[in-house]
Amino acid sequence: MKNLVIVGFGGMGSYHVELVGAASGITVTGVYDIAPERIQAAEDKGLETYASFEDVLADEKIDAVLIATPNDSHRELAIQALEAGKNVVCEKPVTITSADLEAILTVAKKENRTFMVHQNRRWDSDFLIVRDMVQKEAQIGNVFHIESRVQGANGIPGDWRHLKAQGGGMVLDWGVHLLDQLLFMTDSKIKTVSANLSYILGDEVDDGFTSFITFENGVTALIEVGTTNYVKLPRWYVKGTEGTALIQDWDLSGEIIAPDRTVAKVEPTPIQAGQGLTKTMAPPSEASTTRSPITKVEADMPGFYDNFAAVLNGEAEPIVKNDEVHRVLRLIEAIFEAGEQNKVVYFKEL
Repeated sequence: MKNLVIVGFGGMGSYHVELVGAASGITVTGVYDIAPERIQAAEDKGLETYASFEDVLADEKIDAVLIATPNDSHRELAIQALEAGKNVVCEKPVTITSADLEAILTVAKKENRTFMVHQNRRWDSDFLIVRDMVQKEAQIGNVFHIESRVQGANGIPGDWRHLKAQGGGMVLDWGVHLLDQLLFMTDSKIKTVSANLSYILGDEVDDGFTSFITFENGVTALIEVGTTNYVKLPRWYVKGTEGTALIQDWDLSGEIIAPDRTVAKVEPTPIQAGQGLTKTMAPPSEASTTRSPITKVEADMPGFYDNFAAVLNGEAEPIVKNDEVHRVLRLIEAIFEAGEQNKVVYFKEL
């Protein structure tokens, strides 16, 4: 059994107690945090607590640490832990820049320790459904356009996420998830990146963004995060050569509409469109299309912490690979460059 200490016992840090508890081969044994009330919360759960980060690193019974602190502290804490002989899980975004991640990975390699990033939304049911559509081409044919959005009306969440120096803003907070999902399911090199960054709330960091990404295989993607949306657009809108899929939200409401190849194609009936008529924009005939509900897809991979424990035991390869995380960070940097300079960025794959 591998022992893990959580460093940073805020919202995500405390949630990791549940995630690790559902896994086998690893357990949370302790917590370190600078806030007394969070230390008390950990003790209330029966967890050992530490007076300092140095005390965590000096504890020989600890195999790994989870870093769930503000983004700007990840690099320093990760390197200290690796140099102390600990394996490391880091919350997303792993670092603010790709260069910072490179520094961490250099130390991980030198110390022969495992370093993994908790990109947990690779296990989201809505994403797994879309990934299945993209990779199997069974439901809507060859997917050529993907729209992925998360939207709310509550602004940027609390405290340090409003600060640029600490890695705040929604590109790094939510964009990192959507971009990781996109690259995890798209088997192609990135071609171009354009973006618009939103500062409508007046913060020094973005409160949302829209990015249009093209791939060398012809697939296009629109990625959008918003925090000022009182009416939300669908979580997923996916177009394929044999149909269109719509997923409204994480409750998996939505449908797949596809042509019915068992019947002859029905010529559309013109509809009144404002002051004119159109057949081009008329809805597809009910007689020549099929409608299917969205059905849940089970993950074809073990859970994150099951995988992490297996990696530590030399029994598996990481599901979240560091070169994939590095590529996402470089894409984030391209989005900032495109948005801040109002230009199309031609992405250079490594």
